[in-house]
Amino acid sequence: MKNLRVFNMLAICIAFLFSSCATDNDDYVDITLQNNLEKKIIELYGTKEALILPASNNYLVIPSDINNPITDAKVALGKMLYHETGLALNPKHPEGKNTYSCASCHHVAAGFQSGILQGIGEGGIGFGSFGEGRLKSSTYIEGDLDVQPIRSPSVLNVAYQDVMLWNGQFGATGTNVGTEANWTVGTPKEVNSLGFEGVETQAIAGIDVHRLVIDYDYIVNSAYKALFDNAFPNVNESERYSKINAGLAIAAYERILLPNEAPFQQWLKGDELAMSEEELRGASLFFDKGKCYTCHSGPGLNGMNFHALGMNDLAGANILTVVDEATKKGRGGFTGNSDDDYKFKTPQLYNLKDVSFYGHGGSFESVKDIIRYKNEAIHENTEVPSQKLSPMFTPLNLTESEVDFLTMFIEKSLYDENLKRYVPEKLPSGNCFPVADPQSQKDLGFN
Repeated sequence: MKNLRVFNMLAICIAFLFSSCATDNDDYVDITLQNNLEKKIIELYGTKEALILPASNNYLVIPSDINNPITDAKVALGKMLYHETGLALNPKHPEGKNTYSCASCHHVAAGFQSGILQGIGEGGIGFGSFGEGRLKSSTYIEGDLDVQPIRSPSVLNVAYQDVMLWNGQFGATGTNVGTEANWTVGTPKEVNSLGFEGVETQAIAGIDVHRLVIDYDYIVNSAYKALFDNAFPNVNESERYSKINAGLAIAAYERILLPNEAPFQQWLKGDELAMSEEELRGASLFFDKGKCYTCHSGPGLNGMNFHALGMNDLAGANILTVVDEATKKGRGGFTGNSDDDYKFKTPQLYNLKDVSFYGHGGSFESVKDIIRYKNEAIHENTEVPSQKLSPMFTPLNLTESEVDFLTMFIEKSLYDENLKRYVPEKLPSGNCFPVADPQSQKDLGFN
């Protein structure tokens, strides 16, 4: 009997152990969640692979401008030019020379956006850890600053955007067909007349806008000459070392900035353990009840539409430049069509948690804040008439736990931790980057 009692107790323990495993083990729940998520994505896009970001060297798949095919040599040149503070040759003040670059307002430490609400090129000092320490120099007045009049959007996934800026003013094809009358001569919008897509157009226009110079003597007397020669071997030398070609190289580099190592991307490619149960629940909400996919679509989760969501513009005591009426009107400020007023381009959603301001005016301090805003659908900007709001701006009826799941998916599953692979170890010039004023050099540990 004693042996029988021992046997029975052992059997009970084994049964309890297995029942505990069945309770604690989320494999069954995960499989169900994964199957449901995959089914929903296939319903929306036809295949799960439709949302996969290509490898950054798969130039045949990465969307590109037909007039600017991506090559290794262009990307190599563009990577350097994008970060090169030695191009800062047209400053308002002498002390600004060689202190800023394209990357000043779109750098890796902040997910290729700015670490501060309004990115500062010339006229800024300091960097901090992720760009949050950049301040206006006391020697600059507002009118001399090169400061973003609106929050700097990320450069990630621009390959999936045919027009650029919040109002979409850069780009001569696709979305901007029919806007030719607004490509004002004598303004940066005139660059649209070259006929390139938005990424290329912005890169070319930005060289002048942000006081950079592609100086012939500087290029041909440095390591940049060989980089230009490799990138544009079929262009006559008399035209090879030009602002346009520099912009095309920068655009080629920007197009390969793809967060394709994020957990969601790993899951799409078959790694079933890439996302936790909470992240899977958030992803399911994204593609279902949360309706996020209706605007944030395609591999870049950005879409190419403009929506009026009634968010506040830049405001407050610390704003460095006044936001003009055209900027406040978003797409309408560019097209002149009142139906476009207060509409802004749908942003991409990868690597958002590196900053603490969201929305075109930076009026939200966290991803969760902006999800709550969209969930409640009560517009905050009293200057935006209710009749101008997007018909898709309606309450989502998400519970607080669902908001948490959705936040976790966006913050964790869409976060690529290895973006530094896109940044050069050093520049041909040897300069500090992405900014190079004395305080920034100290902050960045540049010797």
